[in-house]
Amino acid sequence: MAEVKKKTVAVTPSKAEESKKDSSTSARNDKKPVATAKYTPRLKALYRTKIVPELLKELDAKNVHQLPRLTKIVVSSGTGRNKENKSYQAAVLNTLTRITGQKPVARLAKKSIATFKIRAKMGAPVGVNVTLRGEKMFEFLDRLINVAMPRIRDFHGVSAKAFDKNGNYNLGLLEQSIFPELTFEETAILHGLQVTFAIQNGAPESSRKLLEKFGIPFEKEAK
Repeated sequence: MAEVKKKTVAVTPSKAEESKKDSSTSARNDKKPVATAKYTPRLKALYRTKIVPELLKELDAKNVHQLPRLTKIVVSSGTGRNKENKSYQAAVLNTLTRITGQKPVARLAKKSIATFKIRAKMGAPVGVNVTLRGEKMFEFLDRLINVAMPRIRDFHGVSAKAFDKNGNYNLGLLEQSIFPELTFEETAILHGLQVTFAIQNGAPESSRKLLEKFGIPFEKEAK
């Protein structure tokens, strides 16, 4: 029998199919993520663009590595006297979580104190703290200076005597109600806070200039 040869016929796509393919390709391209500008906290941008050049002139520094630089902020609260009070402990944990946006770390006593019935590294925590760095640090600092501090009653500025020899600064707050992140119910149990500013390459005078440029108001010295 004679073999039957099969002919292959090339099928060209119609104009409708081509337009459909082009539209689907363009739709896939439209779904590609659009690059957006990275968010920079206001005080971080202010430090780079304005504060650094001003400190270079005022401190007569040769380069930026000699300038005081804020490296971290530690927000803490002691609970030693109320270590067995669960309501007080819960209030402190809630405060630090709400105002910093991070989960607090519980701290146990390092030494045993028989008078206060405290045993080293055992029992209920005697304090909690949160360490802020980077963008969260600058955001918290901005809210503290421009929102929380103006709500302090009879506020005349922070003390200029709270610097240590390395230029780190400790700020004590009597109660947490100055922070707008907390509701009235969350401030029913009042407690104090301590805010520590860790400053690299600092000294009392240069660190004060840095904090003043961020906007922290210091008490006027009596003449």
